[in-house]
Amino acid sequence: MWIKMILSRIDYIVTVILFCIGLYALIVKPNLIKKIIGMNILETSVYLFFIAAADVRLGVASHLWAGPSEVTAEEVAHAAAGHVALVNPIPSALILTAIVVSVSVTAISLSLAIKIYETYGTLDTRKIMTLKG
Repeated sequence: MWIKMILSRIDYIVTVILFCIGLYALIVKPNLIKKIIGMNILETSVYLFFIAAADVRLGVASHLWAGPSEVTAEEVAHAAAGHVALVNPIPSALILTAIVVSVSVTAISLSLAIKIYETYGTLDTRKIMTLKG
């Protein structure tokens, strides 16, 4: 019983795991490149969360908004009668915009990391802080 419930929420569980991995990399790792990778993992978890939350089965007022992802035979017959399963398009459009912004932030972060390496000769934030001050 509880395995079925966990599997029906696997997208949210993966979202939380990815978020924790990205946050760990941002906070703990001293290397700038690893911090940038952690930031990208964290952003990806947010994208997954919004896409998972956009899943609306058989219409907006469906009781399956927070239910399991399996589709029963009754729901298939309901969909065949002209009621089509939907996915909310607004989060998808927002995520496309967020991906473009994420790529831009990653490109700028990597170019700044290159400049920091040229200036200080290292990407370790602890060494950079001691060399700076």
